[in-house]
Amino acid sequence: SLRGSWRLRSGNGSVVLPAEVPGCVHTALRRRGLIQDPYYRFNDVMYRWISLDNWTYSRTFKTPFDIRKWQKVNLVFEGVDTVAQILINNVTLGRTDNMFIRYSFDITSVIKEVNFVEVRFLSAISYAAEQSRCHKAYSVPPACPPPVQKGECHANFIRKEQCSFSWDWGPSFPTQGIWKDVRIEAYNHYHLIYFSLTPFFVKSVQQWSLEIEAIFDVITSKPLAGLVAVNIPKLQTQQMFSVKLQPGEGSIVLLVNINKSSTVEPWWPNGHGKQTGYNMTTTFIMEAGYQIEKFSKAYFRTVELVQESIPGSPGLSFYFRINGRPIFIKGSNWIPADSFQDRVTYDILWLLLKSAADANMNALRVWGGGVYEQDEFYDICDEIGIMIWQDFMFACALYPTDQNYLESVRAEVSHQVRRLKSHPSIILWSGNNENEAAIASNWFSIPYADREIYIKDYVMLYVKNIQEIVLAEDKSRPFIASSPTNGLESVKEGWISQNPYDTHYGDTHFYDYSSDCWNWTVYPKTRFASEYGFQSWPSFNTIEKVSSVEDWSYTSNFSLHRQHHEDGNDQMLRLVGHHFKLPQSTDPIKKFKDTIYLTQAMQAQCIKTETEFYRFSQSKIVKGEGHTMGALYWQLNDIWQAPSWASLEYGGKWKLLHYFAQNFFAPLLPVAYEDKGVLYIYGVSDLHVDHKLTLRVAVHTWSALEPVCTLAKDDVTITAQSAVPIYKESINDLLERCRNCTRKSCVVTFWLVGESGLQSPRNHHFLSSLKDAVGLEKAQLSASVSQRDDVYIFALQTTAIAPFVSLDVGSIKGRFSDNGFLMTEKKKAVVFYPWEPTSVEELEKALTLTSLLDVA
Repeated sequence: SLRGSWRLRSGNGSVVLPAEVPGCVHTALRRRGLIQDPYYRFNDVMYRWISLDNWTYSRTFKTPFDIRKWQKVNLVFEGVDTVAQILINNVTLGRTDNMFIRYSFDITSVIKEVNFVEVRFLSAISYAAEQSRCHKAYSVPPACPPPVQKGECHANFIRKEQCSFSWDWGPSFPTQGIWKDVRIEAYNHYHLIYFSLTPFFVKSVQQWSLEIEAIFDVITSKPLAGLVAVNIPKLQTQQMFSVKLQPGEGSIVLLVNINKSSTVEPWWPNGHGKQTGYNMTTTFIMEAGYQIEKFSKAYFRTVELVQESIPGSPGLSFYFRINGRPIFIKGSNWIPADSFQDRVTYDILWLLLKSAADANMNALRVWGGGVYEQDEFYDICDEIGIMIWQDFMFACALYPTDQNYLESVRAEVSHQVRRLKSHPSIILWSGNNENEAAIASNWFSIPYADREIYIKDYVMLYVKNIQEIVLAEDKSRPFIASSPTNGLESVKEGWISQNPYDTHYGDTHFYDYSSDCWNWTVYPKTRFASEYGFQSWPSFNTIEKVSSVEDWSYTSNFSLHRQHHEDGNDQMLRLVGHHFKLPQSTDPIKKFKDTIYLTQAMQAQCIKTETEFYRFSQSKIVKGEGHTMGALYWQLNDIWQAPSWASLEYGGKWKLLHYFAQNFFAPLLPVAYEDKGVLYIYGVSDLHVDHKLTLRVAVHTWSALEPVCTLAKDDVTITAQSAVPIYKESINDLLERCRNCTRKSCVVTFWLVGESGLQSPRNHHFLSSLKDAVGLEKAQLSASVSQRDDVYIFALQTTAIAPFVSLDVGSIKGRFSDNGFLMTEKKKAVVFYPWEPTSVEELEKALTLTSLLDVA
């Protein structure tokens, strides 16, 4: 490995410093104290000069083996970011222009005992601009991001993380560096480059088989014969194959039939079963006497994307069957966890992904404007049952299709599919993010006469290149060309459908910042909601780390600078204003903190309303719409400390939305909605068996902790994996039954209880805006903290009903068992799970308790 310390110099040699590989220029400068935290205040703009310069990485190394004993020596880069000339001992080996490709250079004839290796980078910004200038025939929009994003132009002309040129939730840091492993490899006879396992279930014989694909570089002049031994001890499966490897780069494909007398436990998504994997050894014993032993884990699962007609509805279904079982997809969208990929450690990935699983998610969409994630990301998803919808890295733009560009993309796609296809967590390949919609809805104001050029480019890139490679490399999982898409209907319409947002087909993305987001009727009754969301601000504590005192107001220059979505800060206040009173405190910092709290409460309640609507729409068709089988809100995580759609802040802290997600994605949940003055409650279940349960409903006046009336409905049957109506009453009847209640003075709470401790979270339905609530008093909240084993118990008390009770322990890392809840009982215990050592004293000191009426 050539990881470790390299030397880094700027274009004119005025800056020279040591740099770590894997790494990038920004983190190297930061580590040496030559720049501040790039995320501090306005540094994203102040440090533009770094990306505009051309930097060079270099180092010398001693060859750790006798060169004469090896027939072939390669210099391998797993990831170069992005445009560079590679030299060894002053001989140019080649050039790189794609961050997502693995580059291997033959250095057999140039390697010496002591070597000097150089990677001369060219600014990604100037390269992209140059590529765009050279594309003379017609423009490929968009040229530049909107000014509010403070970004760089022509990201679509470079095969690099698209959002590194800025996005509506992230900064512009077009990095340069060696962002993955780099190494020297030497071998004789033959060398294994890729190794993958793909499971298939053969229905006719009711047997699992495993396809092994091994791609070799064979450097002998004649074919190499040998044996391959496969052993999966737990499944009593052993097989021996005779193989012949042809000279050059080529693959062998072996089919292993799993012993029929062994019970294969399939891999299941989180919440549906275990994530069983089987240890397996594959040994290649070739005639040259060299043997390669490969240890891997074999997983067994099938995936189908079902698009078929639905009785009583035009269009087609769009849902996933895993191991033959339809699964309602619950989760979010993943963006890069940092602008500087070398800062994304295994621990950071684990924390974010575990937080997704802990919120009852079973899926994430790896969005197409970021990066193909590191191996560890997919390993963790395999382990904890998070299904991955994997986009290829194209987003919100049109792309060129000249020969060089297409060749680069082909290399990228085949490398990534080979690298990733063994992961059971990946259930779908998707060609791009929103590019079908961009053409269909004419985002870039293309004159109608020129449309054909762009449609032709689209089909060329995503269908004739990407789809062809994916289908050739991986027949085990579905492929769609874009998201949103009408799926098979888009294909029928020549890959660009008239309206990719049609609710009768495929998946939809939906955003609306002007309507009342507590009103479920504004949401599309779609087959699959793959993007939807609302912004909020991260907690004060997260913002504080990258700002100074004069920044701590909602309208400061800093607050405007961090908001990369046009009009975003005002949109949040307008949404908050629908149902809450806006903060009026004369203390500016309190007013800022109050506003942050309200944006988080608003975001949580809005996405709760929308997600619950998608969940209760899974089993029914209304006016031809429904059978919604997926809800992936935008977005899970943050790339820096800023207002965004995320439910996890930069650093992993849970926003109120993430706590709400834990409930609205619960496997068993009662959901209420109102239609024409009638209150309906549905029982939603992801459980595999039917349950007879009791529905409990309690109505409270805002002014009293004792409910004014309660109702228990016994023997409610909740069907497995469906949404069923379990309660219906006109609001007027309900208010009459519960004396002295009006819409403004009362609130409804409800939950499901069953045998042997089976219970849903408590849910609530507001009968009016909280700003109109009558009788709501400011509660005195208090908490005492105690330790139990390695967790902490917060025993809360309240003097009155308290909506949106939020516990915050500042910068102490960890999460609560519940947060942002409606407190209708005098006492409640909340558990704190620390992510780092802490103490009762520290927690007590850091704790702030806020509920709605604490906002002045």
